[in-house]
Amino acid sequence: MEQRKNSKMEETVKTFQELGVSEEILRALEKKGVGLPTRVQEEAIPPLLAWKDVIAKAPTGTGKTFAFGIPMIEHIDPSSDDLQGLILAPTRELAIQIADELRGLLTYYKDIRVTVLYGGQRMEPQIRSLQQHPHIVVATPGRLTDHYNRKNLRLDRIKTVILDEADRMLDMGFFDDVTKILNRIKNRVNLGLFSATISQEVMTVSWMYQRDEVEITVAPTAESKPDIDQYSITVPRLEKEEAMLRILRSGAFERVIVFCNTKVMCQSLSDSLRRSGIPADCLHGDIKQATREKTMAAFRSGKLPVLIATDVASRGIDVDDVDAVINYDVPDENEYYIHRIGRTGRARKKGISFTLVGSLPERVKLDEIAKYAEFRITPMIFDEYGCLVPAPAEEKHPPRKRF
Repeated sequence: MEQRKNSKMEETVKTFQELGVSEEILRALEKKGVGLPTRVQEEAIPPLLAWKDVIAKAPTGTGKTFAFGIPMIEHIDPSSDDLQGLILAPTRELAIQIADELRGLLTYYKDIRVTVLYGGQRMEPQIRSLQQHPHIVVATPGRLTDHYNRKNLRLDRIKTVILDEADRMLDMGFFDDVTKILNRIKNRVNLGLFSATISQEVMTVSWMYQRDEVEITVAPTAESKPDIDQYSITVPRLEKEEAMLRILRSGAFERVIVFCNTKVMCQSLSDSLRRSGIPADCLHGDIKQATREKTMAAFRSGKLPVLIATDVASRGIDVDDVDAVINYDVPDENEYYIHRIGRTGRARKKGISFTLVGSLPERVKLDEIAKYAEFRITPMIFDEYGCLVPAPAEEKHPPRKRF
């Protein structure tokens, strides 16, 4: 396995032009205000352009979509009506986001067509889009499988396959769907795996399907790490909702995401906040796609100040101006916490997160997360005036003397 790891010794950053990017893409990047490539783009674009397999580990928000999207576009033959590029994403929101970013890169490539396939939407509009012979399809694994089984598309001419957020996609139970899809693509030229973490499942897919892959590891830097102040608030479990309301009513935050561990709690909090006069809505697995899209549009525009979500439903949410994240429940997995708080503090803006701790098991779990991620999570309490203040340090009693 060839390894290309970013190093502090490598200070010189190449331009997109030096990476071999076409004039059409350069013009599109300039129009979008994109200057120099990020580290993952600098590391991934050359091997993908050279038709090499890539497995890339890079933090969220480091530009992975352009890292695989640019080489895929460069490899498309617009004179052919064949489907040539496939990108698999774990959620509908992420699939839509990737397709939108690709279309932005195609501003000066008028003959390359992109379509997006995801569940929760009627099949007929998607079938019509496939009849337009897209060159690139962005899809969730389940919906792509549905279309393939109905013979709505062919996979035998695909040259490039990308798995984005591969860790979460496989963790969500798509391993069998993904492997079946890859088994059906007999003449694939290269495969790219992009992920924030490299799990055992990701390594298994790499071992099964990649050849002489280039391994890229982009460590978090001060620039790529979100600037987030992290706080924990210990309250009795039955008083969590009141604590959340105090934060939301403080007037300090215009756009907030609240995370819950279950769909039931997610829906319950959404209903309760609306009864309290706070405009809020929720995202979870039972929400219909049309409703999800309407909710996300309202949240992005600022009309909806509070979004309540489960971990799975939130995957792919990409909103730069989230002021704060509230963990109503301590997440079950360490990585979930990292993904949750990563929704704030983006685009070099300051972020803040609050985690409500309502039991000893939750405290133990949060301490484990802090140790795992090397985060400093400051304990806070509400004072007699309802204001958040640092929790008093635990008293260390001197050892008793024996006389």
